[in-house]
Amino acid sequence: MTISTISSRRSTGSDGAGVEVFAYTLAPPGPAPLGLIVLQADRVIERDMARLLPRAALHVSRVTSGLEVGGDTLAAMARDLPAAAGLLPRGVGFGVVGYGCTSGTAVIGAARVAALIREGAPAAHVSDPLTALTAACRALRLRRLALLSPYVAEVSDTLRAALVREGIATPVFGTFAVAEEARVAAIDAASIRRAALSLAAQGGADALFLSCTNLDALDLIAPLEAEASLPVLSSNQVLAWHMAALAGVAAAVPGRLGQTARA
Repeated sequence: MTISTISSRRSTGSDGAGVEVFAYTLAPPGPAPLGLIVLQADRVIERDMARLLPRAALHVSRVTSGLEVGGDTLAAMARDLPAAAGLLPRGVGFGVVGYGCTSGTAVIGAARVAALIREGAPAAHVSDPLTALTAACRALRLRRLALLSPYVAEVSDTLRAALVREGIATPVFGTFAVAEEARVAAIDAASIRRAALSLAAQGGADALFLSCTNLDALDLIAPLEAEASLPVLSSNQVLAWHMAALAGVAAAVPGRLGQTARA
């Protein structure tokens, strides 16, 4: 690998005085970094991803998102995804770029999300929570999820339909029916735990899925697995797991999915 060195020289400043221009060497590039496109309204995913991918070089950009979550506001993000990806550092070949929106992927479509991101940033791979969840279900041999969504029916129904197309049923479903994105990040742990355990108690599911990158659920995964005796997945957990697998980097993934990541 070639290491570039810039030689020292003398120059003259605007005041006519001599200026010493120092030599420097350019360090060789390290492993391909990871990129992440985060919704403007998301207050949780960056903190979670820093914990889940502690050794990765992660660069973050944000995409405009509506104050309320609905099919129209989620679809509108497609317009701004190339520009958001273009705000990631230039001249960098990303190993993986992740799009941090579960429901947005369901509305826009994973293939289109990947194409729009690649318009703005070169990426060997593109991931999203829906694609990552599908991969996690295959790794754990799951086909029936108890799904907890924070969102209103219009948004949740689109996600459930997208999962069906991937061969994943959601026979058990519950929601907080929230329309305002700012409220999602403020839903407390006790509320999430209570709802998740209620869904698990209904039976008929192979695992619990806590949907939404803005839902503060990461620390609940291990306790819920112990209480519900089921694998527990969350949007940020599966996205980090999938990005790490695609990039070949280490991840600190909680729950049974983390055991798969280490296998």
